Amino acid sequence: MRDPVDAVFSALADPSRRFVVETLATRGSATPTELAAGLPVTRQAVAKHLAALRSAGLVEASRTGRETRYALTPAPLASAVDWIEEVGAAWDERLDALRRLVEPGDKTPRSRK
Repeated sequence: MRDPVDAVFSALADPSRRFVVETLATRGSATPTELAAGLPVTRQAVAKHLAALRSAGLVEASRTGRETRYALTPAPLASAVDWIEEVGAAWDERLDALRRLVEPGDKTPRSRK
C-alpha cells in the first residue's frame, strides 16, 4: 500500500493540481468545467487531474443529476504538514547544535564520547 503522505506529495507535484486544490479551498466546490476555465488545459485533462487528487484522498466527488462537483478533503494535507513539521523540527535541532558549536562564547574544550 502506498504511503498517504507520498500520495499527497505526488499529487501536488503538478502545478495544475495545486491550482485545483487552491481553487477548491477558496470556492468550496467546483465542476471540472468550472476548474478548466481557470487553466490552460481541457476539461478532460482537469478530469484526469481530479482523478489523481481523488486517488490521493485530496478531493471527493458528489453527483447531482448529470453534474459532478468536487470538494477538497483537507485531512491528507494535514498529514503532509505533520510530516514536514517533524522533518523541520529535526533540522532545527541539528542547526541549534551546530550554532552552539560555532557561536562565540564558552570555548572550553568539550570531551568527545
